[in-house]
Amino acid sequence: MILPIVAYGDPVLRKKAKDITSEYPKLDELITNMWETMYNAHGVGLAAPQVGLPIRMFMVDTTPFSDDEELTEAEQKQLDGFKKVFINAKIQEESGKEWDFNEGCLSIPDVREDVKRKPEITITYLDEGFKEHTETFDGLLARVIQHEYDHIEGILFTDKLSTLKKRLLKSRLEKISKGKITVDYRMRFPNIKKGR
Repeated sequence: MILPIVAYGDPVLRKKAKDITSEYPKLDELITNMWETMYNAHGVGLAAPQVGLPIRMFMVDTTPFSDDEELTEAEQKQLDGFKKVFINAKIQEESGKEWDFNEGCLSIPDVREDVKRKPEITITYLDEGFKEHTETFDGLLARVIQHEYDHIEGILFTDKLSTLKKRLLKSRLEKISKGKITVDYRMRFPNIKKGR
């Protein structure tokens, strides 16, 4: 089932999400629905807060990035077929020299900006079978994971922009929160007056 993606301005996107246990109600169904929702919106990552749930879970499938001709063969190989669910994730370390990359977000449609992030992360997480992993990722893979991880921390990529960029984006972000935008996937807007 395709779930509505929560738009910029909804308070759930600002909450620090809570850990869950394997007893979380209908978790398998939620994971299936989130994959379906993400693919329907042509995303490479989706976090539970983006479907209105303040829980520490996100998923990543970077396969669509892997056919980008600007990437090296090694980068394409790293991204192709990378598909994971991250539950109760905790970034242990971020390292390296920050680099810029153009990011967007399904909750903030039609807004893309360069964001600085460190190129390497070490993260501990549980998979959907609640098996614990500690892994190190780098490059674009690390960036996609960092972006989704920020969602479970209540952080949006626009928070990482300069004061000037934020000011320039203010009216566009307000339009998104009021639903004054056209998207080709289901969304839920926080500031649409009832009866409109």
